[in-house]
Amino acid sequence: MAKKISKKEKYSPIPMVDLALQYKTLKPRLHKAIEEVLKSTRFILGPEVSTLESRLAEYCETRYGIACGSGTDALQMALMAIGVGPGDEIITTPFTFIATAEVIALLGATPVFVDIEPDTYCIDPQKIEKAISKKTKAIIPVHLYGQAADMDSILEISKKRHISVIEDACQAIGATYKGKKVCGLGDMGCVSFFPSKNLGGYGDGGMIFTSDEKLFQILRMIRDHGSVQKYHHARLGMNSRLDTLQAAILLVKFQYLDSWNKARRKIAEMYTALLKNAKVKTPVIREGNEHVFHQYTIQVKDRDGLRKHLESYGISTAVH
Repeated sequence: MAKKISKKEKYSPIPMVDLALQYKTLKPRLHKAIEEVLKSTRFILGPEVSTLESRLAEYCETRYGIACGSGTDALQMALMAIGVGPGDEIITTPFTFIATAEVIALLGATPVFVDIEPDTYCIDPQKIEKAISKKTKAIIPVHLYGQAADMDSILEISKKRHISVIEDACQAIGATYKGKKVCGLGDMGCVSFFPSKNLGGYGDGGMIFTSDEKLFQILRMIRDHGSVQKYHHARLGMNSRLDTLQAAILLVKFQYLDSWNKARRKIAEMYTALLKNAKVKTPVIREGNEHVFHQYTIQVKDRDGLRKHLESYGISTAVH
């Protein structure tokens, strides 16, 4: 009599992110890159950091990249660079990771929340104008789950009202809007290198992108205690330098970013096709956008029931 195969035996677990498999694939290259840093002992702002900055700036179609300690720091530094402080208001979306609003409050400013588009989950430009006041200093659109917000509409508003635009692209590196990379559309763009991101390090990390030379110089000072050179501090800043080891790791991984994003899109297309006739609302991709699917996000009535069902087959899910 044949043995009945249990679900646990039949189905291999499918985690949300499999960093162990990625490491196994890249192990020789990663070890070589890490060893080079260990040999050089240049652990703080070593040459790998500036190399990563220049390569990613070119990739994001901006003049400058400023590596820092995290995506959260990137957002805070961008706000500091335009002088955000008590009494200022920053327009953003409530549907994001807490860091987007947290950094606004940490600087003494007030986050003003504007609702999202129900299909893309990005901030609704049609509702931004009503939220603007004399205190509004900037707009932070979030390219949530890997898709760009409606940047033409947002930039039109910002230009008319003389308001800065800081892109929160922490989930969207490599995504494009009408053929242009995110991070190069607003005044500044911020990304995160948290390990689970499409381009993730082995610890925290982030980067700010800009094509404005004045902002670039200010951001470089802010990340290193406001210094222009050692022990000469021109302004208040913070300690937010990307470790050289992380930069070396990211330089290896960056070589695969486009192919990884392409694979994500292919898998997303398969999911959407297979779920076509199911009672599931699948992701909507705005015309002209190239989504990088940091997350494949669906809406379903019996959310918890579906999660339990998928869990029984070893398929990981999460709720935002």
